Amino acid sequence: MSAAQHLHIVPSEFMVEHLPNATFPEDDEWIALVRAPEGLTVVREASPFAEAERWVGFYGDAGHGLDLPGMLAAVVGPLAAAGVPVFVASTFHADLVLVPDHRLKDAAQALRDAGHRVSDGRPDRGATADR
Repeated sequence: MSAAQHLHIVPSEFMVEHLPNATFPEDDEWIALVRAPEGLTVVREASPFAEAERWVGFYGDAGHGLDLPGMLAAVVGPLAAAGVPVFVASTFHADLVLVPDHRLKDAAQALRDAGHRVSDGRPDRGATADR
């Protein structure tokens, strides 16, 4: 199986928060949680009123097994080479790769240049969709 993937831009925008003294968030409005010695990291959909940095996500349409090497590296490698920061939340089947909203065009182009297909399913955002 090739590491080239068909990636969809997730319709939502996200926020990544660090809660240093928490072990669980006070609400259930989260997408992903990571508990570590330095606190809790929470990924949630961005509130329209929040002033936090907004992130957008790429998610593959074909799940892959946990034993298939190189799938995440095939996505984050080109983004690193393009100087695009990432935050990753992995699922059992695929990886949600978040990039800062203002770097979306750079990220999509870097992924295309690396051989990935990128589709933008967000309403009124066709500028970054496959050509």
